Amino acid sequence: MSSIRRVHPAWIVLGAVTICMLAASGIRSGFGVYIKPMEAEFGWGRGALSGAAAVSLLLLGAAGPLVGRLADRWGPRRIVIIALLLLGAGSIGGSYVQSLWHVYVTTGFLMALGAGGLTTPTGSSVAARWFEARRGLAIGLSAGGMSAGQLVMIPLASALTIWFGWRTSYFWLGVALLVVVLPIALFFVRDDPADRGLRPYGATGTPAAAAQLAAAEKSQRVRLQDAMYVPQFWLLMATFFVCGYTSNGMVLTHFMPHALEHNFNELQASTALGVMGAMNVVGTISSGWICDRFGRRGPLAFFYFFRGVSLLFLLYVWNAPSLHLWAAIFGLNYISTVPPTTTLTANIFGRYSVGELSGWIFFSHQVGSALGAALAGWIYEWTGGYEIAFVSAALMGFIAAGLALAIREEPVTSRPAPIPAPAVS
Repeated sequence: MSSIRRVHPAWIVLGAVTICMLAASGIRSGFGVYIKPMEAEFGWGRGALSGAAAVSLLLLGAAGPLVGRLADRWGPRRIVIIALLLLGAGSIGGSYVQSLWHVYVTTGFLMALGAGGLTTPTGSSVAARWFEARRGLAIGLSAGGMSAGQLVMIPLASALTIWFGWRTSYFWLGVALLVVVLPIALFFVRDDPADRGLRPYGATGTPAAAAQLAAAEKSQRVRLQDAMYVPQFWLLMATFFVCGYTSNGMVLTHFMPHALEHNFNELQASTALGVMGAMNVVGTISSGWICDRFGRRGPLAFFYFFRGVSLLFLLYVWNAPSLHLWAAIFGLNYISTVPPTTTLTANIFGRYSVGELSGWIFFSHQVGSALGAALAGWIYEWTGGYEIAFVSAALMGFIAAGLALAIREEPVTSRPAPIPAPAVS
């Protein structure tokens, strides 16, 4: 009991938010499981269903700035609860679809907005408010939860679909979200430690002093209009654009066809994706620990440089063990850029600005993802292979490493320092 009492409430809040992000990421990512059953039942084309997935990804990114802004102003608790309600409604509604536009409304709109409320902007807002120390580790844990969600929920959705059908799978996943995960958010997620008379984890001084500091930081919240004049904001946007281009856009979209066209079978390629997903969790949490111990700018530059090297290595894999070795290496680096990027945003612009600004930075990530996916497809049609596409991604990683080193971790505020009055003679 004494050890339980010593657990800071920040870890409880973080654990609850991580569970919510895990469930949201997993359920949204499971749409691919239902594509073939929907095709078999309704006769819809792959392009029509892929359009719903594209709308979902676009809205997921576009929701980031709005979600982050509302999390900064309202607090993350309401955002988490509304997001879970939207996601649950979309999943349950998806089990009753009869027309193609129903899929676009449920999966492409409701579930995308719900999942968009439980991504990096919300997790970073919680970590920045509740953690003064170990902030990088906290962000790494929440980001790792999103990756773990895909590892847990996609196999579960597949199993339910095989056993009971896709409609039952969709329905009960939505019900489980509302019955199991929503109460966790209601009981354990809180907006700010000052609301409970507490200090953030690792903060010094009295709770009253912490509350005064929080009020002062809220009054100095950096808006987008202010951040646009700060070079660090654009450097963070540019580097995270590269993150999306090289990960979700290039590798996640095109790795499977690339592997199949190089004499690897589906089992070997899917196993590589599983290895990559498992190492995502390890790499993201390790990245947060590294940022807390060694700083953020140097590790961020190293992660991008290492990603560029690993993308070049992909061109030279020769058998299944080397493919799985590459997947483990790339998986370690896949989401490792999230903790340093988000922690830099919080440290430079303040913990009550990190939600909105992280939302815009996350949006640049999604734009990079879309461009990377489309460009790799065009290059494949032009050349008959992905070699040029992966080399371009590697070069982008090297450029991002240089841009990361140019980031200066100096706090800024929304209000300029007052100009001293001239001396009176």
